[in-house]
Amino acid sequence: MVLTMVYVLRSPLKLQETVNAASVFLNTLTPKFYVALTGTSSLISGLILIFEWWYFRKYGTSFIEQVSVSHLRPLLGGVENSSSAGLFSSVNGDTEQRSNVAECKVWRNPLNLFRGAEYSRYTWVTGKEPLTYYDMNLSAQDHQTFFLGDTQQLRPEDSVMQKAWRERNPQARIRAAYQAIELNRECAAAYVLLAEEEATTITEAERLFKQALKSAGKDTNLVVYIKRRLAMCARKLGRIKEAVKMMRDLMKEFPLLGMLNIHENLLEALLELQAYADVQAVLAKYDDISLPKSATICYTSALLKARAVSDKFSPEAASRRGLSTAEMNAVEAIHRAVEFNPHVPKYLLEMKSLILPPEHILKRGDSEAVAYAFFHLQHWKRAEGALNLLHCTWEGTFRIIPYPLEKGHLFYPYPGCTETADRELLPSFHEVSVYPKKELPFFILFTAGLCSFCAMLAMLTHQFPELMGVFVKAVSICTPHQTQK
Repeated sequence: MVLTMVYVLRSPLKLQETVNAASVFLNTLTPKFYVALTGTSSLISGLILIFEWWYFRKYGTSFIEQVSVSHLRPLLGGVENSSSAGLFSSVNGDTEQRSNVAECKVWRNPLNLFRGAEYSRYTWVTGKEPLTYYDMNLSAQDHQTFFLGDTQQLRPEDSVMQKAWRERNPQARIRAAYQAIELNRECAAAYVLLAEEEATTITEAERLFKQALKSAGKDTNLVVYIKRRLAMCARKLGRIKEAVKMMRDLMKEFPLLGMLNIHENLLEALLELQAYADVQAVLAKYDDISLPKSATICYTSALLKARAVSDKFSPEAASRRGLSTAEMNAVEAIHRAVEFNPHVPKYLLEMKSLILPPEHILKRGDSEAVAYAFFHLQHWKRAEGALNLLHCTWEGTFRIIPYPLEKGHLFYPYPGCTETADRELLPSFHEVSVYPKKELPFFILFTAGLCSFCAMLAMLTHQFPELMGVFVKAVSICTPHQTQK
C-alpha cells in the first residue's frame, strides 16, 4: 500500500527532481567527507554503546529501552499489560504482586555464625569484611526489638544496651556491654553481646551464653535466643546429640515460635548424625503446603529422595531404559527445589565459590543459596552419587518454566526484586548470582552493530578512497534510474 501511494504521488512530491538533486550533490562530495562522516558516526555510536553498557551493568536495563517504555509509550497511547495481574492469586485473593512483596522479605539466617569467633577470624585472615553494613544494621534492629521490646519501661542498663546495638564500631559495642554490666551484674543482653562479638572461640561464647541464661530470668525472648545459640555452640563443638536434644526441647517448650525456623537447625544437626528417618519425620511436619518454604526444606527433601537412588544412578542406563518410579520422584524433587531457589546447584556442584553466609537471607535469593550450601554441602557429598544426580538433572527445571518471571510451575513466579536485596546483603567482593540470567538488551546489540559498521566504512573509505567514491557514485546513478522505471 505504501509503495502504491508513493507511485501515485510521485509527480506531486517531485520525487524524480529530488533524487536527481541528491545524486548531483553526492557526486560533488570528496572521499574526505565520507571518511569524516563515517568516522563521526562510529564515534557517536561508540559513545552511546559505552554509556548503554555502563547503564546496563549498573541498573540491569537499557537506558533507551527504559526511556521508551516510561515516557514514549504513554505519549503513543500504550498501556501496561495488566492482564496477568489477576493470575496466581492466593486463597485470600491477594495478587501475585503482593506475593512478590512477601517473598522479598528479608529473614534472619537460622544458622548465622558468631561474629567474634567466626566472622572476625575471617577478617583477621583475609582483611575482608564478610558482613555488609545493611546486614549488621538489620541485626541491630532485631536485637533491639527482641531484647528491648517495651521501651516504656527501660532500666538504665537497658538504655545503655539500646545504644550499644546501634553502634557501628564493634569495640564501642563491647565497651557499652561492659558499662551495662557495671550498672547491673545480671544484665543478660550484655552477656549475649559479649558472647556474640567479644568471644574469639566457640567455647568462650558458650560460657558467656550460659552466664546470660542464668541472668535471663523469665524473659521469653532472651531465653529462646540464648538456648538456641547454646544448642548451636554444642553442634559446633561436636556434641551433636546434645544439640539435637536442646533443639527438640526448645521446639516443645515454645511451639508458637515457628517463625524462628529452629527446625532448620534441627534438620542440619540430624543430617550430620545421618539420622535420615528423623529428618524425614521433621520434613513431614514442616514441608506442608500451608507453611512457608525455604531452600533447607526443599533441598533436604530432594536429598533424601536422591539418596535412595543416587548410588546406582547412571545417565546412560536411564536414557536406555527410562527412569524408574523412585528415580522419577528424585528428579521431580530436584526440579521442585531448583524452581524454589535456582542459585543453590552451582554452589553444591562447586561451580561457584562459597563465602561466609550473611546474618540475614532473602528466600529464593543468592543469599539463601550461600547460607544453605555453606552448611549442607557436606551432607550432599556424604550421600554417594547425590551430586552426580543433581548435576545430570537440575538444568531440566528450566525447560519446565521457560519464562520464570511471568510463569510459575510449583511456586509463584520467581520475584524480580531478589537481585537488589541480595546486593545489599552480600559483600561487594562476591559476584551475586542473578536469575534469570539477563540477556543483553536489543539497543546494546543494535548500537554495537551500528558502531562496528560505521567503523568499517570509515576504515574502507580511508584506505580505498577512489574505490569507495566510485561505489557511492554508482549507487547514486542507479537510484534515479530505478525511480524513473
